[in-house]
Amino acid sequence: MTFTRNRRRWVIPIVILAAVASLVGLLPHFGFTGVSKAPLWTERPAAQSTTALAPDWVRLSKEAKPAVVNISTKRNTDGAAMPDLKGGRPGDRSPEDFFRRFFDEAPRRPVRAVGSGFILSADGYIVTNNHVVDDATAIQVKLADGRELAAKVVGRDPKTDLSLLKVEATALPVIPVGDSNALQVGEPVMAIGNPFGLEQTVTTGIVSATGRVIGSGPYDNFIQTDASINPGNSGGPLINARGEVIGINTAIVSQGGGSVGIGFAVPSSLAKSVITQLAEHGKVERGWLGVSIQPLTKELAQGFKRADATGALVASVVEGSPAEKAGVKSGDVVVEFAGKKVTKSGDLPSLVAETRVGSEVPMVVVREGKEVRLTARIARLEDEKPSRVAGSEGKGQLGLSVQPLTPPVARELGLKVNEGVLVRDVAEGSRAGEAGIRAGDVIVEVDRQPVRTVEDLKTRVDKHAKGAPMLVRVNREGSTMYVAIPAV
Repeated sequence: MTFTRNRRRWVIPIVILAAVASLVGLLPHFGFTGVSKAPLWTERPAAQSTTALAPDWVRLSKEAKPAVVNISTKRNTDGAAMPDLKGGRPGDRSPEDFFRRFFDEAPRRPVRAVGSGFILSADGYIVTNNHVVDDATAIQVKLADGRELAAKVVGRDPKTDLSLLKVEATALPVIPVGDSNALQVGEPVMAIGNPFGLEQTVTTGIVSATGRVIGSGPYDNFIQTDASINPGNSGGPLINARGEVIGINTAIVSQGGGSVGIGFAVPSSLAKSVITQLAEHGKVERGWLGVSIQPLTKELAQGFKRADATGALVASVVEGSPAEKAGVKSGDVVVEFAGKKVTKSGDLPSLVAETRVGSEVPMVVVREGKEVRLTARIARLEDEKPSRVAGSEGKGQLGLSVQPLTPPVARELGLKVNEGVLVRDVAEGSRAGEAGIRAGDVIVEVDRQPVRTVEDLKTRVDKHAKGAPMLVRVNREGSTMYVAIPAV
C-alpha cells in the first residue's frame, strides 16, 4: 500500500494491531479496584545464556500456557476489521490514535473484541495491550482451565500500548518475566495467544531485530520476530528459551491482515517500569526535558561538522522548559544523558521518560564541534505541552519560490512576521525538493544564520560555502526540523 502526504511518498505494508473484533450485543460493566503492593512478577536467577539453549518447546509451552488468557471485551465503537493508513505514515498520528484505529473505521456499533494477555501475579494481575481494552464497557478474562472472570482496568498507558488488569482470584499460575535487554538477534522465541479466537495457539520463531521503530509513538523500541502473530494475539507473551516473558505481542506488518513473519512486541524491560507505576498509581508519570528531536542523518552530520551520525539532533527547545534552563540550544546534538550514551534519536525520549521528576541529570551535547556539559532538572511530562519554536527553508537555484511571512500565517504558526519566509512552491526534482522541503514550510535559518526576509534568504544562499551541504531550519505545521540540502 502506498501512503502519500505533502508530496512525499512512502511505500510500506500495513502495520496492524494483533486484535480482532466481531459484532455482538453488550454486556454489563464489571470491576475491581484493589492494588497489590507486593512485587507483581517473578524472575528467575541468571543462568546459562539463552543463545546456548536448544529450546524444548513442548515442555515450555506446557509450563507457560496455563498463565496465558483470552480477553474478551464489549464496547460501543467503530467496527472496521482493518486499518486504513492512506494519507500518512504511522508516525503521523498520536500514539493513542495509532493503537485505536484497528477499531475506529466504521460507523459506531456494539462490537465484541478479543485479544490475549498473561497472568503476572498469583493474586490476579494480568498484562495486555491498551488497544485490547480501550473504551471497553465490559472485560471478560477466560483462563486456560476454562473459568471466566470479570476484570477491570487498573491502569493503562496508551504511549506504550500497555494495560494492567485485575481479576478476583488467588493461586493463579504465572509466567516469570525476563530481561529483554539481554536479547540477541537470532535467539529462539515462542508466542502464545488467541489468534482469530483460536485459544492457546503456540507459534515459534526467532528474534529478527531489536529496537525497531514502527511509528507508533515517542517510545518506539519494539522487538521484531518472525514467530507467527495474527489478529487476536495482542497482549500475549513472547517467551524466550528459558520460559520467560521478554515481550508483549502488539502489532504486525501485513498486506492482508494475517501474519507474514513480521511481528512486533513491547520489550519486557520497558513493560516492567510501566506496569509498576500502573499498579501503584493507575497511570504513568514520565520525565520531561522540553526538546523536539530528529535523527541525525549523514547529510545533517556533515552540516553540523560531525564526524559521524550518532546522537539526537535538537530541532527546537520549548520556552521555559528544563532544556532551555539548562542551556540546550537548537542545533545541539545530544550524545549522553544521565551517564548513558545516546547513539540515535530514539534513545533520548525513553531515557528522559524514565528519569525521576525533579532530579538533576547531567547531559553532554555537541555544539559547533565541541562537547558541552550541562545539567537539567527534569520536570513532569503533562498530557499536552505547548511548544513554540521556529523553522527554515531556501530559494533561487535551490528550486524554491518564497514570499514574506504574512501576519495571518505568522499568527497561525505562532511566529512573528519577521521570523522567516514562506515557501510557496518547490520545483519537482529540485535540490530543495529532493532534500524534503515542502510548500508551506517556513524557512527560519540557513547555515545557522537567521532568515527574516526574502533578501536574507538570498544572502544566506549566496554566501553558502561551495561543496558543503546547506543546513536549513524550517517550521512545518508548527514543529521545527532541520533539512540538509546536499552540495552541488
